[in-house]
Amino acid sequence: MPTDREREVYDFVRAYTRRHGVAPKLKEIAAHLGIASRGVVHRYLRSLEEAGLIVIEPDVARGIRMAAKSTRRVTLPVLGRIAAGLPIEAIPDETEIDLSEFFMGPNRFVLRVAGESMIEAGILNEDMVIVESRATARNGEIVVALIDREEATLKYFHRNADGSITLRPANRTMAPLRFAAERVTVQGVVVGQMRSYR
Repeated sequence: MPTDREREVYDFVRAYTRRHGVAPKLKEIAAHLGIASRGVVHRYLRSLEEAGLIVIEPDVARGIRMAAKSTRRVTLPVLGRIAAGLPIEAIPDETEIDLSEFFMGPNRFVLRVAGESMIEAGILNEDMVIVESRATARNGEIVVALIDREEATLKYFHRNADGSITLRPANRTMAPLRFAAERVTVQGVVVGQMRSYR
């Protein structure tokens, strides 16, 4: 199992590669970690390679790539339906849900939610949302938006008639945010959600 520091390196390399289309340099990883030693970064990368999480191509600039994902299916049985309103008869079911198919997909990543701006959409603090990386969104979709290339937020997306963009929370105690279009960069659209009760 990777250490916390190695996991931090892995997460940074994966996010950087998705965003820029190339892997980060050692000095960029070191800067992210707040350390000066590229040798320490190299040790972290070697450990991740030994764990099968990345592949290092020797003598290649930015020669780090993510290891191919396992094709092993992860499934759970679907045992029936349960009422969330009036009680209904429990009807056994014999199917399975392939969790990898349900959550995984090209250009998808996970973010942990901090805050309560989307609670009326059922997205609570500490939930995890599955995001499909996209640069555009349709009105009404929940997006990860970057404001002024600095602050990221999770909100409903709406493009107004004048071209401006409103980012609307799902919390009636919070006001919508309206920005000129050039101030908002859509980074992805929420396609799923996870929550642990343990």
